Amino acid sequence: MVVLNIAIIGSDDLAKSIAKAADQRDVHTYVHKEAGDDGPRILSLIRPAKYPERLPPFLNALSTARVGIVEVTAIDATLGEVLVAFASAGIENGLAVLNPPQGGWIDEDQAAMLFKQAGLGDWTFEANDGVHLRECLYKLMDEKKPELLANTQAPLVLPVDQHFNVKGIGLVAIGYVQAGSVNVHDELMLLPARGPGTAKSLQVMDDDVPVASAGDRVGLALRNAKEEHLTGSTIVVHPAVEDKQTGITPPLAIEQHNTSLIHLKTSPFQKRVLAKGDVVHASVDLQFVVGRVEHADGEHVTVKWESPLFIRTTDPPSVLIAQLDSRPRIMGSARAERQE
Repeated sequence: MVVLNIAIIGSDDLAKSIAKAADQRDVHTYVHKEAGDDGPRILSLIRPAKYPERLPPFLNALSTARVGIVEVTAIDATLGEVLVAFASAGIENGLAVLNPPQGGWIDEDQAAMLFKQAGLGDWTFEANDGVHLRECLYKLMDEKKPELLANTQAPLVLPVDQHFNVKGIGLVAIGYVQAGSVNVHDELMLLPARGPGTAKSLQVMDDDVPVASAGDRVGLALRNAKEEHLTGSTIVVHPAVEDKQTGITPPLAIEQHNTSLIHLKTSPFQKRVLAKGDVVHASVDLQFVVGRVEHADGEHVTVKWESPLFIRTTDPPSVLIAQLDSRPRIMGSARAERQE
C-alpha cells in the first residue's frame, strides 16, 4: 500500500471533488483509494480548516505532506504566507488551482511569478476539476514512489496527537508515521518519558494490519505502557538495542534538544531579523515548540526551548521557524544542532 499525503489550502468543496471526506476536526482529512499493480494507492488530503486564524494545524499538515495543493482565490498576504510555508517545508511539487470569487479575475502570470519567487517554480497550474486533479496527484505519487518507499526503511518516528483508553483494547495512541515502520509485537519507547510499550495491535483506515509504515495514520494499541507517558508531545520510536556481535548500540531515531543552534534560511518575503529575547516557534515532525532566542548572529541563532524539541538523527527534515507576531509568520527553514 502506497500513501501520498497532501497538504491542501483550499475549500471543502475542492477537497471533496478529489477525495471522500474522512475526518472533520480542526484538520479535515479526505481519502481516495484506487487499486494498483502493487496494491492499493491512496491519496490522503490534509486540510487545516481554521487557517489562517490558526497556524499550528497548517504546519502539522506540512510536516506530514509530500506534495501540496493551493486554491488561489486572491493575490494577497495570506497567499504569500501559504507559499512561504510550503517552500520552507521543502514541498517542491504541488498543484495550484485558480478560483476567483464570482465576477472576479486572477492574473495567472502574476500568481505564477509569486510561486516562483517563493521557491515553488516546479508547481503546476491546473484546471479546477476533481478528476483531473486526482490524475495529477497520482502522477506525482508515481514520481515520488522511490522516495516514499525509502522513507519506510528509515528508523521509526511516530508522533502521537491523540490517545485514549478503549474498552476491551486498552491504551491506544494515534498519529502519522513520519518515518520507518511499526509491526505488531514490536517493543517501543515513548519519548520524552522514555517509557516502554509493546505494539499490541495496529489499525490503518479502520482495518487491522500487521504493519504500519511511513505515511500511514495509525491507531496503535499499546501493552505494558503507562498513560502518563503519553502527552501532546510524545514520539514513539524503537528502543536502542545492542548488536550482540559488535557490541555496538545504535542511537535512538531522534535526539532531544533543550537548546539548539539553528542555521536559518530566511524566506524570500520575510523582512524581520531575529534578535536576542525574541520568542520563536519550531515546527518539525508534528511538534510545535516555543523557545526564546539567547543569541543571534545573522542567520545563526541559539534558541532555548521551553519543552524538548526532538530532531531525527538520520536525514532530519527542515525545521520551520515561525513568529506569531510577524507578517508573514513563517521566518524560514532551519537546520538544528543540539547545544549541550
